[in-house]
Amino acid sequence: MNCVIISDVHGNLEALLAVRKKIAEIAPDEVLFLGDAVGYGAAPNECIEVLREMTGNMVAGNHDFGAVQMTDTRLFNPIAREAIDWTSDALTSENREFLKRLGLTWTGAPDIRGVHATPFEPERWHYILSPRQALVEFEHFDESFCFVGHSHQPVIFELKDTRTVVTRTDGMKIEPGRRYIVNVGSVGQPRDHDPRASYGVCDLERGELRIERVEYDIDAAKRRILQAGLPPILANRLSWGE
Repeated sequence: MNCVIISDVHGNLEALLAVRKKIAEIAPDEVLFLGDAVGYGAAPNECIEVLREMTGNMVAGNHDFGAVQMTDTRLFNPIAREAIDWTSDALTSENREFLKRLGLTWTGAPDIRGVHATPFEPERWHYILSPRQALVEFEHFDESFCFVGHSHQPVIFELKDTRTVVTRTDGMKIEPGRRYIVNVGSVGQPRDHDPRASYGVCDLERGELRIERVEYDIDAAKRRILQAGLPPILANRLSWGE
């Protein structure tokens, strides 16, 4: 099985289209989307529609649910709240209903789980930022692989035994008997100082986990944000990858 995993598009159509082109070249057996189709970027409806064409394997992110009043956005920072309010107004009724129907956990392939944030309490939108946090999360799913997004920072956590977690940021060989939490990074708003769109590949035939990057038209994405009247910082940070 060969699976491509994408997350955190955040209304960035230019980045999503670049990733879609790479996925077509890979021709995977499955494509899994881990949430946050919307928020920050200025093409929420277009991104939802492209994602629906790409895959039926999806979960919701906190910005998806925030845009349809299904999660509390009072903890969002002011810029994120402004963007989610704009997104909520921009959504079509059909796309609004689609986001409302999304679940929080995907287990549609053998030995693979997908969530936006964490396998434990996915509705609370926790983060996995350290080996110590990953070690706790390994206790809350049974599969060999759990794919996540949310932090916009790609990383692979490998559980070697009951106590040892090894981290990588590019890729690794899959070792029999070991388990993995993989953050595939962000398609539409990377935050690891690399502005290229990020996505993950789980290639069980080759026994590989990979984090891959692709360049996209950042200037066009920035213009779209500015023309929509969204905060300029949301455009500028695309160039910085943060």
